[in-house]
Amino acid sequence: MLCVSSCFRATEEEQQAQSKKALKKQQKEAEKAAKKAEKQAKLVSVSFPDRELVRVQDLTPEKADQLIWLRARVHTSRAKGKQCFLVLRQQQFNVQALVAVGDRASKQMVKFAANITKESIIDVEASVRKVEQKIESCSQQDVELHVERIFVISQAEPRLPLQLEDAVRPDGEGEEEGRATVNQDTKLDNRVIDLRTTTSQAIFRLQSGVCQLFRDTLTQKGFVEIQTPKIISAASEGGANVFTVSYFKTSAYLAQSPQLYKQMCICADFDKVFCVGPVFRAEDSNTHRHLTEFVGLDIEMAFNYHYHEVIDSITDTMVQIFKGLRDNFQTEIQTVNKQFPSEPFKFLEPTLRLEYTEGVAMLREAGVEMGDEDDLSTPNEKLLGRLVKEKYDTDFYVLDKYPLAVRPFYTMPDPNNAKYSNSYDMFMRGEEILSGAQRIHDAQLLTERATHHQIDLEKIKSYIDSFRFGAPPHGGGGIGLERVCMLYLGLHNVRQTSMFPRDPKRLTP
Repeated sequence: MLCVSSCFRATEEEQQAQSKKALKKQQKEAEKAAKKAEKQAKLVSVSFPDRELVRVQDLTPEKADQLIWLRARVHTSRAKGKQCFLVLRQQQFNVQALVAVGDRASKQMVKFAANITKESIIDVEASVRKVEQKIESCSQQDVELHVERIFVISQAEPRLPLQLEDAVRPDGEGEEEGRATVNQDTKLDNRVIDLRTTTSQAIFRLQSGVCQLFRDTLTQKGFVEIQTPKIISAASEGGANVFTVSYFKTSAYLAQSPQLYKQMCICADFDKVFCVGPVFRAEDSNTHRHLTEFVGLDIEMAFNYHYHEVIDSITDTMVQIFKGLRDNFQTEIQTVNKQFPSEPFKFLEPTLRLEYTEGVAMLREAGVEMGDEDDLSTPNEKLLGRLVKEKYDTDFYVLDKYPLAVRPFYTMPDPNNAKYSNSYDMFMRGEEILSGAQRIHDAQLLTERATHHQIDLEKIKSYIDSFRFGAPPHGGGGIGLERVCMLYLGLHNVRQTSMFPRDPKRLTP
């Protein structure tokens, strides 16, 4: 009997213990569900508060003593006693914020602010205060924020793949002071983080400006923007530097240029056209200036009497871009210069134009041995750029009348000298940024030149046929956007101006 009673009590106690465990488990699950619901609520639009968020770049002494709301990333945080200093960042602008124990902030709030991880996105309500001494480490040097409320909108993981302050440190400065810098591959492997740096923000905002100025200038000149196919039946430029892709039961190619389609539009009486789009080159070139995919800014136009009308139109477009960048993007230029110092970009108006033979003569004077019809090597391009800068004080010039042997099949030969052609390149800081020419607009001559270049005529039949029904004399050129930005800013690698670069060794991210 005693045994039965004892067993009964033991079972009862076990049941009570189990029910307590179940209760605790339920409570934990309820807490977990509440936290999950709270987190999900932050991710969706649950309310639309009547408040205006101020931009960091607009925080000036004129806003002193105003109570404002701001959304930004936590760039850095530093706790010191009863206060915490935050640097809040929006793109290339940042401002210092102070959370201090007082009427509007508790000790717990200071501790909470100090524990917010770098790169988290937060909302703050804060009072704008003028500062007696400039805050040199911030873009907004004359004011700071005194935080009254703070909310975490999106919390970053505590371990970052790279530190933003290391990524913007000039190389020499890091070595001298024993502080870390970040190599290019690490930056590109973690591109989303690297693109948040003030330097990257400035580079790609300036790049956007180049595209906008290009479009605006040409639209004002009466050009029409067109879109051309990137999957084509024959290599645009001829040669082997082309990507082949499977196209159902046959093969196709990725366009090396919108060249053929720009010309077809001229034949279709569009008169002046331009396009902005990707260009693909299957060149196994691991250099500072080559990409396998880049953005082409392409121009094509009919002319009346001489192909120099085309050159003048393109050079004027480039000059308008340079002026627009100089006048409207000084903040971005100065931001990039802090990490990558360079001389201001110089250009002449009208643009300097030299003939190829003049360029060769300048190089020979400088001790370079080269034939009349040899193409310019990269070192010789750079040397010629330095010689032109010394003699004419310009970073931008045109080299005209290239040897016919080094140009594509559709280039018009020079009527006065069969060895040369009505073609040209344009250079910035001694590097080519545009290749262009007068195009052959006669179907018979075009067929002869294509045959000479061993191009399968059947594959370009529709292109050649475009010129059989009357085609105006015309010319144009293709500009590499990333190169323009790299050379204008005096940078040393085109990957810095390609948002997600593609080269023979990089296919991600």
